[in-house]
Amino acid sequence: MSILPSVDLDPGARHVLELGREAALPPFETGTPAEARRAYDAGVPTLQGEREPVASVGERVFAGPGGALTVRLYRGQGAPETDASALLYLHGGGWVIGNLESHDEVCRWFANIAGCVVVCPDYRLAPEHKFPAAVEDCLAALSFMRDSADALGIDRRRIAVAGDSAGGNLAAIVALTARDTRDAPLTAQLLLYPNTDASQTADSYRRFAEGFGLTAATMAWFRDHYIRDKADIDDWRVSPLKVKSLVGAAPAFVAIAGHDILADEGEAYARRLAEDGVETVLRHWPDQIHGFVSMGRHIPAAREAVEAAVDAWRGFDRGFARE
Repeated sequence: MSILPSVDLDPGARHVLELGREAALPPFETGTPAEARRAYDAGVPTLQGEREPVASVGERVFAGPGGALTVRLYRGQGAPETDASALLYLHGGGWVIGNLESHDEVCRWFANIAGCVVVCPDYRLAPEHKFPAAVEDCLAALSFMRDSADALGIDRRRIAVAGDSAGGNLAAIVALTARDTRDAPLTAQLLLYPNTDASQTADSYRRFAEGFGLTAATMAWFRDHYIRDKADIDDWRVSPLKVKSLVGAAPAFVAIAGHDILADEGEAYARRLAEDGVETVLRHWPDQIHGFVSMGRHIPAAREAVEAAVDAWRGFDRGFARE
């Protein structure tokens, strides 16, 4: 399962990078988290495509570990009103940026393609809320889905988790935590270019350090805002690649962008999952950059990756399509 040889960038990815160069915005690490959030939020509409209509969209608020926690719920076209399969989607953004709006397009795709209910929590962000706040909120969202399954019209036995980048990190951690509880197991973990090793020493950090969107310097800035101290780097709830065993984790789909500083650690995680006996589907998009699934306005492969993730999920969950 080696990384594919370097190839030319996808034209859409190249265009996105050119848009970034034309904008000439300062790197996130030269400013404050608040400034990074404003810049990121302003750029989202230029990257997301038209938002697909879903059967319904709504929000719920419940008591989370750090106070009121909001989740957005998407019922996909064709999703049954009762006992639907469900997906807990955890947005990316380096644990510092990102919100319910920044990944709305992706959640709509998952809901419609899978014919499921997607639940996306507005989890707490760093540095105001450092590790493990985000983990706690994501686990609380999973508990909310299980406890409220009847009211949400979902089958608590058919819940999967997904996420991209830092959200992929959180999804992997949720999957491992769920493995270690006696509650209903997750049916899948769908990881889009996940962050799995906060030590940031993989060779892809050197190969793609600059010029491909997410830089090594920015990723270090994200991590350092998230962790409490350097000891957290070795905590598997920050670096799931460092967990002692992945045996018994939910079946996994792992998507890798070829021109991405996180490519090597994402592939290393997929390799470890497979070695520990976890059913694993590893897919490469060798001509893509980090974050491409959130760039549907310019990159057709964005929706393709979600379709591939749903196909894998269906394969893992043999009861997925039941009426």
